[in-house]
Amino acid sequence: MSSPLLAQLTTRYGYPVLDADNYDFFVYSHKTVVLFFSNDPSQFPESNDVAVILPELLKAVGGQLQAALIAKPIERELQARFRFTGWPSLVFLRNGDYLGVITGIRDWQEFMQETAKILSSPPSIPPKFDLDRVCQAAH
Repeated sequence: MSSPLLAQLTTRYGYPVLDADNYDFFVYSHKTVVLFFSNDPSQFPESNDVAVILPELLKAVGGQLQAALIAKPIERELQARFRFTGWPSLVFLRNGDYLGVITGIRDWQEFMQETAKILSSPPSIPPKFDLDRVCQAAH
């Protein structure tokens, strides 16, 4: 991990780091998971904020979620699969199927509201990329 706060998620909380070898096993052996896409915290410092919030979020939802960090070598491939455009992102899956994503940092109440909404929704296909938004974000 590239920051002490991200490293703490594995050392203190025991969240696994998923790579090509263990991704499917983790995702399909837990009913509902949240995957943390941090990218490079030196480029995206909000990743450190999400690293602090994630354990609290899991506590708040009372054991409904299993969390994992996504290893850098598979981040871009999975980003394309789940079609999110920003970093950091939390992707929620149920039985391996997409539920939703929270991108960036939010205040605590927004995290809770969005998580509740995502967890109560049925699985769906990830939304299409909004190329206009992606292009605007790049400028």
